[in-house]
Amino acid sequence: MSAIGIAQILAWGSSYYLLAVLAGPIASDTGWPLTSIMGALSIGMLVSGLPSPRIGHLIDRRAGRPLLAASAVLFSAGLLLLGLAPSLPVFVLAWIVLGVAMGAGLYDPTFSTLGRLYGEQARSAITHVTLFGGFASTVCWPLSAFLVDNLGWRGTCLTYAAIHLAVVLPLYLFGVPREAAKPTAAPTAAKVASAPSHVQAGQRYAFIMLAAGFTLAAVIMTVISVHLLTLLQSQGLALAAAVALGTLIGPAQVGARVLEMLFGKKAHPIWSLLASAVLVAVGLGMLVGAPGVVAAGIVMYGMGSGVRSIARDTVPLALFGKEGYAVLMGRIAMPTLIAQAASPFLGAWLLDSFGTQATLAILCGAAMLNILMVLALVPNALRRS
Repeated sequence: MSAIGIAQILAWGSSYYLLAVLAGPIASDTGWPLTSIMGALSIGMLVSGLPSPRIGHLIDRRAGRPLLAASAVLFSAGLLLLGLAPSLPVFVLAWIVLGVAMGAGLYDPTFSTLGRLYGEQARSAITHVTLFGGFASTVCWPLSAFLVDNLGWRGTCLTYAAIHLAVVLPLYLFGVPREAAKPTAAPTAAKVASAPSHVQAGQRYAFIMLAAGFTLAAVIMTVISVHLLTLLQSQGLALAAAVALGTLIGPAQVGARVLEMLFGKKAHPIWSLLASAVLVAVGLGMLVGAPGVVAAGIVMYGMGSGVRSIARDTVPLALFGKEGYAVLMGRIAMPTLIAQAASPFLGAWLLDSFGTQATLAILCGAAMLNILMVLALVPNALRRS
């Protein structure tokens, strides 16, 4: 699992977290509007969600190892194009390529691959990978800053492109177990009717509630990820203090994942999902307090976010089983990733239209609704268990 974990650090750090460091230098060097530069990331996130169902089918039929290896090549191509982009349209095109790479190489396809390999025993493997993934910004933000200072933003992109070919691709080729593809014989009518890619009638309610809850949680967490510093500064905190508080999220995520690995592996993952929803809601509610209360709230929010990244992939496995797991995860990932792409703009609109306090109140209300969605799944989860 260490090979996959290291690959995930580099994949997240050179895509999702890349512009946190590079956006300013890119704007200064090119004169392109900062909003357009960040908008290219949103386009990439949107693109990453569109092929998710198809990617799930590919993993289910062909195994995940070839797809993850292909994602490393796509990341390299997108970053190469990004570093050479002579104009803003080419820059956006590069993020479209990176969007396809993210859809094929970040958490969802990785965990779908692990679920296909290990079935309902994949929980431990998924947890180990998320322990690595939690350090993506911790590792790659300083690395990106160092590269920008010494090579410029274009050299940084080209360096990451080389890393994906020289490091990430071999990690996938030699670190992910081989698995035979499923036979492709023409299915009978009976098999089509019971195909695992289709949720059975008795499971549709659980699937809809799960997908809706995951999508709502993704919106909440993406808004916070993008606008946390703005929310904190609008309450009178200096930028340095806001940044210091924001850095608590990463260690809180990793710490919660360690606790989940040590103490939660014998419990049904639905309880981890419920704990995540509660921690996020309570943490958001504490963001309006004094700095000490805000710090505790950010830690609780970070813990909820960290546990959710595990529960998001282990709960569907427990509810629906190994067969067709990758396909179902692809179907769940599509609305989630599309919602994530729209979330930065949604957060900006809420802040501009209603202000900080009302925005936090809306997010807390959404988090409470998410708790109710998880509670509605508990009887179904325990019944199957």
